[in-house]
Amino acid sequence: MDKITVNLAKRSYTIIIGNRIINQLGGILKKLNIGSGAFIITNDFLKNKYGLKLAQSLSKSGINSHFMVVPDSEKSKSMETAGQVIKELAKFDKKKKVFIIAFGGGVVGDLSGFVASVYKRGTSYIQVPTTLLAQVDSAIGGKTALDLALGKNLVGSFYQPRLVFSDIEFLKTLDKKQLACGLAEVIKYAIIKDAGLFNFLENKYDSVISADPPALKKIISACSSIKAAITSLDEKESLGIRTILNFGHTIGHAIEAAGGYKAYNHGQAVGLGMIAAAALSARLKLIDVKSAERIKDLIKLYGLPVKLKAVSADKIIKAHYRDKKFSGRENKFVLICAIGKPKIVRNVSLGLIKEAVKSIA
Repeated sequence: MDKITVNLAKRSYTIIIGNRIINQLGGILKKLNIGSGAFIITNDFLKNKYGLKLAQSLSKSGINSHFMVVPDSEKSKSMETAGQVIKELAKFDKKKKVFIIAFGGGVVGDLSGFVASVYKRGTSYIQVPTTLLAQVDSAIGGKTALDLALGKNLVGSFYQPRLVFSDIEFLKTLDKKQLACGLAEVIKYAIIKDAGLFNFLENKYDSVISADPPALKKIISACSSIKAAITSLDEKESLGIRTILNFGHTIGHAIEAAGGYKAYNHGQAVGLGMIAAAALSARLKLIDVKSAERIKDLIKLYGLPVKLKAVSADKIIKAHYRDKKFSGRENKFVLICAIGKPKIVRNVSLGLIKEAVKSIA
């Protein structure tokens, strides 16, 4: 198993990465001493396929478990669902010290983290991510969130898990679309911080796309190390360091919102957002056109869309004004000077933003 530490003083925690390691989770949690009752938030598919294994691993270490099933949909990141989960958690929370397990992808992780942050003013929780996107990105760093009709992730908090436990075995359940969704975030990490990882993705396509465990372990560990290092330096994005993790997300989130969170999934939207951000970087002469094309080619290689089909450019421009990275009238884009070298640019003109969006239209 690979072990990576997120260094946050008293809030520090470990990311554990391995293959077929679920049977070891109970023993690890017993040593953490965070409780004897596990409230597991998950979806129906995961409960049916892996619920028994998870419950048995916990039971062997004296931990009782209770499953709360939520729909496997972005709609679960709502105030209504959070309220339902909290009520069920309160019923379970009797005569035992409880903690929460987020057993699922990014939606379950965001919802679980938010519930943990507000229940009893803070309850311990761990992340057991089951998608590539969650294992490389959303399960790490303590961002919790719910969506509103006006935009994605508008309600949330920073609340760190006590452990991130990434078992590669869970990724076998992913179809090509889900795998590609996670690979969009992997590509993001390569673009902003790891040119070597970018080369690996270009040269080892067959191993990565076939979900070869050693290849997946390499990219999950690489991305987790980057996210851990950035989070350790700038936990709440107050210093501007963590902002680079938003590469491709400003326009990506606008694409998701403009499509009503139905037209494109998160990875597809971020892939398109990264192409637009690379195009914007080229228009500002931060990178050459060849580098922008190389990014587009890699995104295309892994089966992600490179052109908009379901959402208009005008709707995307309108939706991008709701992005959290706006401060008053000032916008903030994460762009790149080279693969592996990000640059934050403020007050990008509306004309240039429109050109970047039109480059994917």
